[in-house]
Amino acid sequence: MFFISKDEFLKLFHKQKSGTFAEFLKNSTVKRGKTLVPLVDYMKSNNVSTKNIKELFHHIVNRAEYLERFYDVSMKLPDELTISHIPMKNKNMDNNSLVVYKNVIRNMFYKDILRNTKSGFENTPSFLIVLEDLFIREIIDYKLLTPSALHYMNLGRLGSVFSSFYFRASIMNPYLVYSLNESVLKGGSIFTPTMGWGSYCYGFLECPSVYEYVGTDVIPNVCNKTKKFASQFYPNKLVDIYQEPSEQLAKNQVFKNKYKNHFDVVFFSPPYYRLELYPGKEQSTTQYKTYEEWLDKYWEATIKLCYFVLKPGGKMCYILSGYGSENTGNVYDLLKDMNKVSAKYFILKSSQPMYNKNVNSTSHRETNEKIMVYVK
Repeated sequence: MFFISKDEFLKLFHKQKSGTFAEFLKNSTVKRGKTLVPLVDYMKSNNVSTKNIKELFHHIVNRAEYLERFYDVSMKLPDELTISHIPMKNKNMDNNSLVVYKNVIRNMFYKDILRNTKSGFENTPSFLIVLEDLFIREIIDYKLLTPSALHYMNLGRLGSVFSSFYFRASIMNPYLVYSLNESVLKGGSIFTPTMGWGSYCYGFLECPSVYEYVGTDVIPNVCNKTKKFASQFYPNKLVDIYQEPSEQLAKNQVFKNKYKNHFDVVFFSPPYYRLELYPGKEQSTTQYKTYEEWLDKYWEATIKLCYFVLKPGGKMCYILSGYGSENTGNVYDLLKDMNKVSAKYFILKSSQPMYNKNVNSTSHRETNEKIMVYVK
């Protein structure tokens, strides 16, 4: 109901257009942006050797080798969903500790995370789209034929090429969410203004002290599947899910009457402006066209909502970093700008770094993720 098995995942890519290498050369195209060029023409104009194309063809024919390895590393579920590990301690929060709990989320929402969410930077296609093009349609993204990609491919490191060049939406580790609440926040009733692909719900409901989780999001699949997940695995805990933008939720009279001064903790990792572009017309980056408008109408409105729903003495915690484009020079100091808004309503309690894998590609750099804790 919730998860895709390895066999089911492999079947997504079982089709193969060409049987022989000669047919592959004849039928394949190279994709750059929206343009498709016959492979043989691209090889001539870009000095790509037949030897290198044979190596790529070998990986396509033997796709199961890579796909099984990807599934085992990134989508295989833990033996038990229960988080039984000792929580990480304050000041030692690592989003890459026990990543098998991330796999639960990536597996449950693999289409949304690996295909439907887009990079905010041009010429960075989504991971699953590249795989589907290559293994099913024999459409080769041009980056796969660059010297660096061919070098790693010839070393048998196809996975390094895919992970370096192509976009996957970020995931908050449920184990980190669990650890934060157990070691720092210590809440029993929780509200999240976004739902983080269901990872917040999973992490918080694993905490013995948490008896209530309320979340809102604008992606229907996230709301529906998270509600079913909570109902099946945590039937004795109170769960309330809203499909509504956080900045609009304060206008919902039912919500306001029910949750004024109600929660111990508000937690989320808000959108990093346009770093990741999620599907749907109600997304904040679709609704608000400039950074300044986004800060005002999305971020400050959401912070006001957080203040409204928190008990006096309650904690608001969010995880955030700035980012910039080395190509365009656009830099967004989200920590400075968004914390400035938060300080208008809350008292800063603490700030600490969160360890995460470096996000550093030719298109952008994400820097200095911080865990911010405020008090009402």
